[in-house]
Amino acid sequence: MLKKSMLCSFVFTLVMAFVFVSSDDQQRAWALPPGTPTKSAAQSQLNALVVKTEGSMTGYSRDLFPHWSSQGGGCDTRQVVLKRDADSFSGDCPVTSGSWYSYYDGVTVKNPSDLDIDHIVPLAEAWRSGASSWTTTKREAFANDLTGPQLIAVTASSNRSKGDQDPSTWKPTRTAANCGYAKWWIQTKYNWGLNLQSAEKTQLQSMLNTCTY
Repeated sequence: MLKKSMLCSFVFTLVMAFVFVSSDDQQRAWALPPGTPTKSAAQSQLNALVVKTEGSMTGYSRDLFPHWSSQGGGCDTRQVVLKRDADSFSGDCPVTSGSWYSYYDGVTVKNPSDLDIDHIVPLAEAWRSGASSWTTTKREAFANDLTGPQLIAVTASSNRSKGDQDPSTWKPTRTAANCGYAKWWIQTKYNWGLNLQSAEKTQLQSMLNTCTY
């Protein structure tokens, strides 16, 4: 009888642990863009990035990075990110309403027209960091990258205050967002083989040092 009781207790503990871990994993997967690295992985990636003087803007145009491409089913990239990042939403390409938490500034938004889809590494920054030599096809893939942490729905005001700045001159106003933002920036530059400048690397290291995960 004692053994049976102990066995039941053990099984119950395992089940509860599985439920807890699964729930936590789902929450993290839902809350963070895909491909968010661990702190140690981001550190290794940052160490591997090439430090170079930033390139010029000569020849740059956003049109050289075709974005919000069709993703099938009547959806474009913007609509896919809106649905992915929503707490809840109504409508399906276009999304007509919902609830979104803007990671940069901690604001909750109900109207999708008040949201921008931010390129973590801005298109102009990518151009200065090596994308000027890419083909248009590769630049389109970069501008519509749904597999890595390059796109996120945030308030239009926060996205536009950022503009094309790198972390040496702009960080999210919500201090708690600095860790995630640094990881996403590093991962994106690493994934796409982009360079970074010295001041940018220094600031990214400082932001990464704040991470606890």
